[in-house]
Amino acid sequence: MSTTPDTASPDTARVAEVTRHTSETRIRVRVDLDGTGQARLATGIGFFDHMLDQIARHGLIDLDIEAEGDLHIDGHHTVEDVGITLGQAVAKAVGDKKGIRRYGHAYVPLDEALSRVVIDFSGRPGLTMHVPFKAGMIGAFDTQLAHEFFQGFANHALVTLHIDNLRGENAHHQCETVFKAFARALRMALERDERMAGVVPSTKGAL
Repeated sequence: MSTTPDTASPDTARVAEVTRHTSETRIRVRVDLDGTGQARLATGIGFFDHMLDQIARHGLIDLDIEAEGDLHIDGHHTVEDVGITLGQAVAKAVGDKKGIRRYGHAYVPLDEALSRVVIDFSGRPGLTMHVPFKAGMIGAFDTQLAHEFFQGFANHALVTLHIDNLRGENAHHQCETVFKAFARALRMALERDERMAGVVPSTKGAL
């Protein structure tokens, strides 16, 4: 396995590109944390692309993801490795975290479904996720893989992440509210705080 972070972003731009090649997947992710929500997505799993598009549009992150995985087996390796690589790209783009808000939270409804996501760019990876999906599959997307995606992201973006679906009867709605709430929380946490310009938002002085 090889994991290759590519060129570093300029001081004023929060942009990063990371590639990850294993015997199971070949992933390339490029992010611009100060984008306009543009996305170019090709993972081979239609519903997963739809969810990644929610991250871009509602997080105002420009997102370019190309993934080739062993989909003849199932989507597990592809979804997990996209989460890992996206986490690496976000961590690289955010840099030393000086001047960011650090914490973000969001509630998002979709019809009968409601989800809450809280994120902390703590430097300590952790995921607590409670989403009782009402169906095992949404199109070609195994709902169990939502956890694998967010676990990979949390581990490699070095964030603490709490995800709760508070109610919902339709698995599509449940999953979409989770990804939209994640996007909004991510956007809040990554925003530049003018009152904290040049300062790491921690009493320890490092995150």
